[in-house]
Amino acid sequence: MSDLPLHPAAHLFQVPHPDWAANATIYEVNTRQFTPEGTFRAFERHLPRLAAMGVSIVWLMPVHPIGQTGRKGALGSQYAVQDYFAVNPEFGTLDDLRHLVQTAHGLGLRVLLDWVANHTSLDNALIQEHPEWFQHDEQGRLLPPVPDWTDVAALDYRQPALRRYMTNALLYWLREADIDGYRCDVAGLVPTDFWDAARPELDRVKPVFMLAEWDELYPSGGLSWENFNSDTKLLEKAFDMSFGLRLHYLLDHIAEGKAPLHAIDEYLAAERAKYPPTVYLMHFTSNHDVNSWDGTEYERLGPLALPFAVLTVLLPGMPLVYSGQEAALNKRLEFFDRDPIDWQDYPLQDFYTRLLQLKRRHPALLNGDVQSRFRRLAGPPALYAFVREKGPAAVLCAINVAAEPRPLPLPIEAAGRWQDVFSGATLELSAGTELPVPGHGWRVLERRAD
Repeated sequence: MSDLPLHPAAHLFQVPHPDWAANATIYEVNTRQFTPEGTFRAFERHLPRLAAMGVSIVWLMPVHPIGQTGRKGALGSQYAVQDYFAVNPEFGTLDDLRHLVQTAHGLGLRVLLDWVANHTSLDNALIQEHPEWFQHDEQGRLLPPVPDWTDVAALDYRQPALRRYMTNALLYWLREADIDGYRCDVAGLVPTDFWDAARPELDRVKPVFMLAEWDELYPSGGLSWENFNSDTKLLEKAFDMSFGLRLHYLLDHIAEGKAPLHAIDEYLAAERAKYPPTVYLMHFTSNHDVNSWDGTEYERLGPLALPFAVLTVLLPGMPLVYSGQEAALNKRLEFFDRDPIDWQDYPLQDFYTRLLQLKRRHPALLNGDVQSRFRRLAGPPALYAFVREKGPAAVLCAINVAAEPRPLPLPIEAAGRWQDVFSGATLELSAGTELPVPGHGWRVLERRAD
C-alpha cells in the first residue's frame, strides 16, 4: 500500500473552484439525440431524474446556430458555430434555454454550455466582417484547425479585437441565461493567456466552473492535432478541470490486452507528479466524440464496461456520464443527423445512482481534497483494488478483469464494519479475510465516520 506523493508546486495552481464543485459529478447532454423532439423543453423533463441519480453539473453540447456552408450531414456539426449570440432553433429559443437553466437551478443542478472558441462555421458573419480574425494560407484561403474539419475555419488569437469579442460573448451567456460556466472545445488550441484573462472577468459576474477539453498529461495516443501545445498551463489560472484523456485511452488499452491493469498506478503517479491534489481531472468511459467515432463502451471495453465505469467514478477525479449510458446504450449515435436515444426504461439507472450518490455523500471522495488519502491494496493481478479514506470514513473499491471470481486479501486497516454499496449488506471484516470479487465484476464497500 502506498500514498500518492504530494506536488511540490501547488502554489502555481490558483483557480478558485466553486464550493458546489467539491462533491460534483457531471453529465453530458446531447440535446439533439436525447429525446424524440430533440429540444431543450423535452430534455428539461429529464432533469429531476438526473438530479435523483446524483448528477451535479449538466453540460449541454453547443446551443448555437449551425453553419450551412460545408455542412456535414443533414443537420451539421454542433461545433460549427454560425452565431455566438444566438440559439439554435433546432433546440428551441433563448427563453427555452433560460427556463431549462432555472429548472436545473431549482433542483440544485449547475449548467455548463459547450463553447467553441477555436473556430467558426464557414458562413459565420465574422468571416466577412473581420477577415483578419481568421487564419489563412499563402493563397488567402481559410484554414481549418484540423484538415478533416472541413466545415469550420480557424480563428487567429493574435488579434486583440477577437479576444475582446470572444470574452464579451462568454459574458453574454452568464448574464442572459444565468449559466454556471463552460466546457471549452479543444481548449489547448486557443492560447492559454486568452483563457487566463477571460476567467477573472467571468468570475466577477458569478463564480464559474470551467472545463477544458484537453489533457496536458498525454500529448499523444489519440490527440493528433499538428499544433498541439504540450506546454499549456490551462489548469493554473483558467480552468477548474480538464479531460482525463490518458486514463480513458489506458482503460481502452487494458481492455484490448495492450496494457497491464497495474498501469493505472503509473498513470496516477504521473498525474500526481504533474498536478497537486487540488486540480480536477474528468474521468469517463464515453462522451460524444468517443461514442460516435471510437465506439460505445461495450464495443471498446466489452465485459469491462461496467467495472471500468466504477473506476471512473471512484478514482480521484470527477466522473462524467454521457447521454444514454444509464440506458446501457450500445449504439454509435449519429453526429450530424437525428438519432434519438432508446432509453429502454433506464436499465443502468440504479447502477449509476448508487455510484454517483456515494460520490456525492462520502467525505473520502471529495474532489480536490488534500486530506483524502488513496491507498492501493495488494491482490491477484486480475484485481485493481484501493481504499480512499478521510479520517475514519472510507470507501473500498475492487474491480476484476478476469472472467472468474478472484479473492481480495484484506489488510489489517480494512478490519471493521462496512456496508456493501450495491447489495446493502453489512459486512464485518477482519485482517486476512478474503473478499470475493465476481468475474468481470466489482465490489464497493463504504465505511462512514459515524
